[in-house]
Amino acid sequence: MATSMIPSATSVHALSSLCGRGLVSRVPQMSQRFRPVCSRASCSSPRNGTSLYSSAPKTLHRSHIVHVQRAGAFSTSGSRNARPEDTASSSSKPLQNEPLPATTAKFASTLKSTLKIDNTKHENIYNLPNLLTLTRLIATPMVGYLIIHNQHLYAFSLFTYAAVSDLLDGWIARKWKLQTVVGSVVDPMADKFLMTTLVTCLAVNGSLPMPLFALILGRDASLAISALYYRYASLPAPKTLARYWDFSLPSAQVHPTAISKFNTFLQLTLLGALLCTNLLHDPTATSSAAGGVLVWAQDALGGEAGVKTMVQGMSAIVASTTIYSGLEYTWSKKAVVILGGDETRKRKQGFRGRMIMASGFGSFIALAAWLAYQGEAEKDIEEIIQQK
Repeated sequence: MATSMIPSATSVHALSSLCGRGLVSRVPQMSQRFRPVCSRASCSSPRNGTSLYSSAPKTLHRSHIVHVQRAGAFSTSGSRNARPEDTASSSSKPLQNEPLPATTAKFASTLKSTLKIDNTKHENIYNLPNLLTLTRLIATPMVGYLIIHNQHLYAFSLFTYAAVSDLLDGWIARKWKLQTVVGSVVDPMADKFLMTTLVTCLAVNGSLPMPLFALILGRDASLAISALYYRYASLPAPKTLARYWDFSLPSAQVHPTAISKFNTFLQLTLLGALLCTNLLHDPTATSSAAGGVLVWAQDALGGEAGVKTMVQGMSAIVASTTIYSGLEYTWSKKAVVILGGDETRKRKQGFRGRMIMASGFGSFIALAAWLAYQGEAEKDIEEIIQQK
C-alpha cells in the first residue's frame, strides 16, 4: 500500500493526460521523485515472485511539467518541491504560442483594414440652421408655381421668407457654433435651387433676358455637376448609393468665395426687383395696403421707363459678377476642400473638379454670347422694319 506522502495513481494519470492534451503549458521543473504507485487492484502478489512495483517512470519528464500558477489543483504540492530559479524563469518568460501585445495590435489593424470597417464619424445634422435650410428648399417650388400662374403677391411673400431664412440660418450657425459639413453643402444647394427656379420662371414669363438666364443657369448647373463629382471622388470606401446621399458622412467642404457671396446678393436683389416690377401689373398687389408704396416707388424712379433702365443696369452688373464668380471656381483651390490625408489624390481630384467646372461654364458663356448677339440682331431687324 502506498504511503500518504505520494499522490495516488489517479492523480498521476490525470496530470499526465492534462500535459498530453496541451491544456497545461508549462511549470517549473520539479526535483521530487515519486515512489512507484501500486494499489490492491494493480499490484501482483509477492508470493508469485513478481514485483510489487509497476513499470511507471520514476521521474516526471520535462514534457510533463506543470506550471504552478496554472494548475491550481497541484499548486500546493508543486510549490513545496519546486526550485526557486525555475519559478522565477517561468513567471518572467511568456507562454509558448501566446501573442505579444504588439503582434495583437498589428493583427487587429490588419483585420480592420481587410474588413474595411467604417470608422467615419457622423455629424449631428438636426439643428435649427439646417431646419431653416430645409424649409427654404420646400418653399422654392411653391414660389416658381406662383410666378408661372401670375400670383405675384404670394410669390413675393414666399421669396421674402426664403431670403430672410438664408440670412438667418448662417447667422445662427455662426453665433451658436452649429456649423456642419452638411450645412456647408446643402445651404448653397438650397440657394442655387431657389435661384434656378426664380431665374427659369422669370425667363419663361419674359421678365428676365435670355442671355442672363443662360449665364446664371449655366454657372449653377456647372457647380452642381462638379459638386457631384467631388462627392463621389472624395467619399470614403465603400462607395454605395446610400452612403453617397448620406450627408452626415463628410467628404468635402465648400467655401464660397467673397465675390460669389456678393454675386448671390446681387442676384437676389435683381430677382426681387423683377418680382416688385411684376407686382405693378398685379391688381391684387396694387389694391392691397402696399399698393400705394409700389406706385410711389415707380414714380420716384421716373415711371415705367426709369424702372426699365434700372433693371437693365442691374442685369449688366449681375452678368459681370456671375461670369467672374463662376470662373473663380476654376482656379481657386480653396473654394472646395476635399477631406482626407492623401494629398496627391486630393490634388488630382481637385484639378479634375475644376476642369469640369471650366468646361461646363465655358459652354454656357458661349451660349449666352450667342443669345445676346441674336437678340441684338432681332432688335436691329425690328428697327429697320419700323423705319420702313
